Amino acid sequence: MVCDGENAEETPMIPVETFRGKKVALFGLGGSGMATAEALRAGGATPIVWDDAEKAVAKAREAGFEARDLRALDWRELSALILSPGVPLTHPKPHWSVDLARAAGVEVIGDVELFCRERHRLTPDAPFVAITGTNGKSTTTALIAHILKSAGYDAQLGGNIGTPILALAPPAAGRFHVIELSSYQIDLTPSLDPTIGLLLNLSPDHLDRHGTMEHYASVKERLVKAADAAIIGVDDGFCEAIAVRLDHVGKPIVRISLKETLGAGIHVRGREIFAWRGHGRKLADLTGIGSLRGDHNAQNAAAAVAACLKLGLSEAEIQAGLASFPGLAHRMEEVGRVGKALLVNDSKATNADSTEKALASFEKGIFWILGGKPKAGGIAMLAPYFPRVAKAYLIGEASDEFAATLEGKVAYAQCGTLDKALEAAARDTKDADFAEPVILLSPSCASFDQFPNFEIRGQRFREFAEKLPGFQAR
Repeated sequence: MVCDGENAEETPMIPVETFRGKKVALFGLGGSGMATAEALRAGGATPIVWDDAEKAVAKAREAGFEARDLRALDWRELSALILSPGVPLTHPKPHWSVDLARAAGVEVIGDVELFCRERHRLTPDAPFVAITGTNGKSTTTALIAHILKSAGYDAQLGGNIGTPILALAPPAAGRFHVIELSSYQIDLTPSLDPTIGLLLNLSPDHLDRHGTMEHYASVKERLVKAADAAIIGVDDGFCEAIAVRLDHVGKPIVRISLKETLGAGIHVRGREIFAWRGHGRKLADLTGIGSLRGDHNAQNAAAAVAACLKLGLSEAEIQAGLASFPGLAHRMEEVGRVGKALLVNDSKATNADSTEKALASFEKGIFWILGGKPKAGGIAMLAPYFPRVAKAYLIGEASDEFAATLEGKVAYAQCGTLDKALEAAARDTKDADFAEPVILLSPSCASFDQFPNFEIRGQRFREFAEKLPGFQAR
């Protein structure tokens, strides 16, 4: 039933009052860009918007926004440029709108900066948890929000995951904003000062947009440096160096490690999470939690445990939230069972590095569906995990290349399409000599040869699975 009038539920939004009565330019009209434009208008500002895509501009005009080529504006009349995080700020060179803004002395900021200013204005002490890192951001962000919600708290989840930050409910006492931030978003947020900042790990990524690994790491460091308290995974050299620097300036830090027992911090041993201050005290147990399989998710869970303890939750509340976490769609997502086989949708694994984490999560009995539009390097790096694979099912453009890599090492079938691969895997698992075989979609490829994106590929996997005889949903 659709309601209207005074009984209709309002769409959440954070009106941006800090630019009331002022003109601002906005470039980039994707989901976050349109949400930002709406929030600026709701707060009394006049956003002048533009995008390189004609359809996006037309959509903005239909929504009543003033859409004009920013190159034709008098920038002396503008108070800010709000830039989409997908638009280059520095590398390989600044976008033309950035050049225009800087030439006129106009600040260049993003939607998260607008959130921070509204938080400062409304409720400076409202809890704000910000999560970044090269890998694991989305799972950790969703897990923290889930634990909070399962304990009865108002947790707003968004940012680089799902809902744009300005489309969430406004900051308020007792309302937790749990926000995933990319390096691009951090770069556009000079006032960033979360209650808790999490930096999970760092490895080379987005260097086309940051120039060097050192610059990329320095951008990520800003998040934890500005936080009231920092949680840092220290199993890589860049993050350990950041932790040491913050120690030297007196920043409260919780270190997270899977590799070593820390003198003080949180350590993961097997599937158990311990606090260490000279001796170990078990905080949480991941045993049997299928949505948090693998060492990578153990690190994510340890960071979430640390954050929730800092926020005042009890260990019992945290354990209950961990146990009920459903996981993220398309990321080691347990879809259901067919016979004795577990069906796992890891469509998000678009390269071998991601698939490595999936293969490492199961010791044996993997019936692996892979292929699509191949990426440089193929799957040769996954050879140490081939003994865990009972059989591989190849789809898409990469079939011949992957068959050559698997030849003589793993039994395989060239199936062509996802539905045929799933049907073949389901048949083969019926008589498989494993207690719990796993049908794993972890393609190691982009989806673009057969699907618009990895989300659609994962959705098709679920749909095909539901049609298998004897399918039982999770």
